[in-house]
Amino acid sequence: MTLRHFVRKPAVAVVTAAILAAGGTTALLLPQTLSAQTPVVPSVPSVPSVRGLPDFTDLVDLVGPSVVNIRTLERASASAGPGSGADEQMLEFFRRFGIPVPPGLTPRGPRQDRGPSEDPQPRGVGSGFILSADGLIMTNAHVVDGADELIVTLADRREFKATVVGADKRTDVAVVKIDATGLNAVRIGDVNRLRVGEWVMAIGSPFGLDNTVTAGIVSAKKRDTGDFLPFIQTDVAINPGNSGGPLINMRGEVVGINSQIYSRSGGFQGISFAIPIDEAVRVSDQIRTTGRVTRGRIGVQIDQVSKEVAESIGLGQPKGALVRGVEPDSPAAKAGVEPGDIILKFDGKDIDKSVDLPRLVGNTKPGNKSSMTVFRRGSQRELSVVVAEVEPEQPQRRAAAPEASKPQVAGAAKALGLTVADLSAAQKKELGLKGGVRVQATEGPAARAGLREGDVIVAVANADTSTVKELEAALAKLDKTRPFNVLFRRGEWAQYAVIRPGR
Repeated sequence: MTLRHFVRKPAVAVVTAAILAAGGTTALLLPQTLSAQTPVVPSVPSVPSVRGLPDFTDLVDLVGPSVVNIRTLERASASAGPGSGADEQMLEFFRRFGIPVPPGLTPRGPRQDRGPSEDPQPRGVGSGFILSADGLIMTNAHVVDGADELIVTLADRREFKATVVGADKRTDVAVVKIDATGLNAVRIGDVNRLRVGEWVMAIGSPFGLDNTVTAGIVSAKKRDTGDFLPFIQTDVAINPGNSGGPLINMRGEVVGINSQIYSRSGGFQGISFAIPIDEAVRVSDQIRTTGRVTRGRIGVQIDQVSKEVAESIGLGQPKGALVRGVEPDSPAAKAGVEPGDIILKFDGKDIDKSVDLPRLVGNTKPGNKSSMTVFRRGSQRELSVVVAEVEPEQPQRRAAAPEASKPQVAGAAKALGLTVADLSAAQKKELGLKGGVRVQATEGPAARAGLREGDVIVAVANADTSTVKELEAALAKLDKTRPFNVLFRRGEWAQYAVIRPGR
């Protein structure tokens, strides 16, 4: 499963699957009562028998008035053709199944006599929910992106024109405002209390059908589909138009914003994702205060730590974020972070997975002085870094063509399939290294470990190797029957390889 399978729901989508209406009854199987002779494992807690499904009616009455439908409009250009393909296919869907056409999805007629100043035309539909009684509404950034006008319809059918207070594409959170008072605001829940297997409910406008209620369970938490968000995964039916609607727990509290689905057809296939509400509120607070979102950065390229690497370098468990590269003059470089370091903690918080680091750094206020615990060459050390603000991405530096170096065939290295050479002064300057050993050719165990021509070995088994002589000395001390780690640079990025001499 790759990230390309995770798609954000467009405001209007093509319906590719027929709706099957099926009747029948559902049998609920209850567990048999244990007899007195049945052995019971003491360590397993007893679970009460399930005697019925939850009733969502009170939740709908409680939260329904706080959910809104959002229609987006755009001004068409004079060169546009007769009608919109997306609108026509949506209309065909409603005609085929006898569903009343929602407001705003009327067909567009010929445009020969229309100019660029005509009234805005329907663009798509989405959902949202009321944050405050004075008209602040939260939704997805992709719902409002590119819209010329927004029309918000409340549950009591009142309509308002809305303005965008601000939007953050990285987290897909937006805040809009309508001119109204006395509205029913949602209650914000605690995501930390949310448990896998817990029942949740969604209210939204799938395919423009507003006030639609669907329900399911939390399938997983902290699902990694983005740099800055640990998504909530559910099996709640979410479709195009549900974007921006609330995910609600059984206490009637909003715990997430429905944002993405896993789909190969564009429609719901049993897996949907919601933005945790605590992350969304953090973003919305910045939007409401300053109109934009600021994030911290330290200037490192990171990767996951594999179990194999963790064991070979003495880390034990695969945890932390492996530093593959450090940007020149970045906060990390000034703090002394080096390629090959593994960042284990940031501001006292553990880094279990590499994706935890950008979230923690991103949520840190620029200018803050933060502590970091890094693992380097078999031991931990404490560093201090001043967090900078995220800037627009800069194009990567292109590495200069490497100079030709005189190969040195050394005994221990050759036995592993390595032909190596010392770095020249120009190569050290280009790579920003004080030393290292350039790989000229590989075969045997070295090639199987993934090393290749052009790589620069900087450490072997946690020992620095600035020259071929140091490389040979480090290899001579190793047990030739056991695997060992090699830290090397490939281009601008560092990574580990594990060489198995006996293979």
